[in-house]
Amino acid sequence: MKCVRVNDPSEFDAKVADALQKSNSVFVLFFGREVSETNESWCPDCVIADPTVRKVVNTVENSILLEVPVDRKSDVSSPANIFRTREDIRLGAIPTLLKWTAAGPGSRLVEDECFEEENIVKFVNSSS
Repeated sequence: MKCVRVNDPSEFDAKVADALQKSNSVFVLFFGREVSETNESWCPDCVIADPTVRKVVNTVENSILLEVPVDRKSDVSSPANIFRTREDIRLGAIPTLLKWTAAGPGSRLVEDECFEEENIVKFVNSSS
């Protein structure tokens, strides 16, 4: 698994396009950005989901995980959040794991759906 960090939302589409040129197994993980004091996400659900998401996506051959940090809880629900307002993403909560294809985002897991390894395994192995 290759991880690519997308710190600047303006680079999102270019990083997705680049990943799709390199792999048919592209996943996008929206999560709460790490706080400097602990180097862990401010989002407790993200802290729980992160190791399991990475473990499972790592089992997918030639997979690329695009990591997209969200700064604060208020940013997730803000109408100004670019990922919340984009028609193809409509981010409503984190963590959110999307499967991305040339056609755009497909299926997704949201919040506690990202906790269980079995859910993530089914998700990454599904065709949509």
